[in-house]
Amino acid sequence: MEIEKHNTPLVSILIPCYNAERWVGQAIESALAQRWPAKEVIVLDDGSTDNSVALIRQFAGRVRVETGPNRGANPARNRLLTLARGEWLQYLDADDYLLPEKIAKQMEMIASAPQADVVLGSVGLEYYSTAETHQELREAPEPHDPWVLAIRGRFVETSGALWRRKTLEDAGGWKPDQPCCQEQELYVRLLAAGANFVYCPDVGAVYRQWGEQTLYNRNKREVYRRALENFDRAEVALRERNQLTPERLAAISQKRFEAARFTWQYNTALAEDVMRKVQCSHPGFIPGGEAARGHYRMVYRLFGFKWAERLATLKRFFLASGGLLNAAGAS
Repeated sequence: MEIEKHNTPLVSILIPCYNAERWVGQAIESALAQRWPAKEVIVLDDGSTDNSVALIRQFAGRVRVETGPNRGANPARNRLLTLARGEWLQYLDADDYLLPEKIAKQMEMIASAPQADVVLGSVGLEYYSTAETHQELREAPEPHDPWVLAIRGRFVETSGALWRRKTLEDAGGWKPDQPCCQEQELYVRLLAAGANFVYCPDVGAVYRQWGEQTLYNRNKREVYRRALENFDRAEVALRERNQLTPERLAAISQKRFEAARFTWQYNTALAEDVMRKVQCSHPGFIPGGEAARGHYRMVYRLFGFKWAERLATLKRFFLASGGLLNAAGAS
């Protein structure tokens, strides 16, 4: 694809890095390889303790580099926002990478949808381990309602989007003290402020999952707590605007239900509080999906959440007991 550089908007590709020596070189190379001609690449090392800084400095002269103490993901993203000169922003986590046409294809979409503030793109998932690597496509499900997608967490990979800088600045940037659910929090806040989202079906970024290091795996309780806050904000904003469609309400109720199922394992009272909120805002709600399969869904319909969870807990106990008995017999 040949694109004239004359009068093309500048895109800032912003790469925060923290202890990503294995991957950051590929991330930078993929940024430099973008077909879009009007681009700058800025890398911020956020206090890495591995060899990341030395690897980043190998690209000096082709990228702008800044280093500093570790402040966390969102403060690093906000610092990059202040350094950026482009009209449009491409964030790229240091352990992800871009396909060569990513920015060019999304900028083409902006040309036909000038009202866009954020372009969402499909993302490829790359699962990496020392044994093997495989990829799969993560497409946003229909309909491409940005509220539903945000609530479901279906476009949370930072690298998949393209952002209008002014829109992000007007919203106050990334929330500095948000330890998880960061993209979802920002998307809900932008949508509540009236930002226009468009969807580009082309896969442009690859999101790499390579270990148990993420906060989701380390502290799922905090993840669900923050997610519930986002669902509350989404419902309030949609009700204020009289935009809480049945599809959007169903998405909020389903995600609250999934959070309640997890919460039941350590705080039954809190889980019941979450489900009371569901029943208050969405009378007659019946859960679906992987979190409410088979007998669980049937018990829920007949007797409600509490009894469905009690029976599910008993089932887990007996399955675990059977496994222990089998192990004891084998020994």
